[in-house]
Amino acid sequence: MSGETPSAGNFMRQRHSCGYASSGDELEDDACSRPPQPLPPSITGARSWIDVMENVLWISSAAFIVYFGDRHSNFIYLLLHDNRIRRMPLYLGLVGFLSNAAYFLYANISTWGIRKYNERWDLIGDSALPFVTIGFISFCLLTLALWPIWSFLTLPLVFTLFMACTVISPYFVGGTFKPPAGVFRTD
Repeated sequence: MSGETPSAGNFMRQRHSCGYASSGDELEDDACSRPPQPLPPSITGARSWIDVMENVLWISSAAFIVYFGDRHSNFIYLLLHDNRIRRMPLYLGLVGFLSNAAYFLYANISTWGIRKYNERWDLIGDSALPFVTIGFISFCLLTLALWPIWSFLTLPLVFTLFMACTVISPYFVGGTFKPPAGVFRTD
């Protein structure tokens, strides 16, 4: 074993001696002197064409729903002026949806500089369960509010709108947060 001398029957590493040189097999010795490894494609943002097509499908479906509405007027006009919509579930569902969007936007921005998966969840905390519950309740409230117009088609309509918001949300924040290239790793 290189770099070790016997001492009272045990082997002791000569870490701080002048003649010690790392052979590269101990990761803790030269981890900070190596340049950072490139991230895998799934983390860096490189996507396959199937992922891109799925995103385009969700966004185009939501645009179709918003533009055509109920074939007589668009979706936004219906939300503002149609008397068939139940207003209280609509407003409560929109408040739940907007609170979820604000929380996930905050969580996304606060964890961009962190590369390790377990450190991201340590920063956010374990408080995501109430927001998932609020998201499910807001989905149910929006479905209840829009049911008089589209009946059983309300479920896929609201699900499509939620998925389109999920697909679009990473593009709302402009710029990318990348660590500087010359920073040495200490892990």
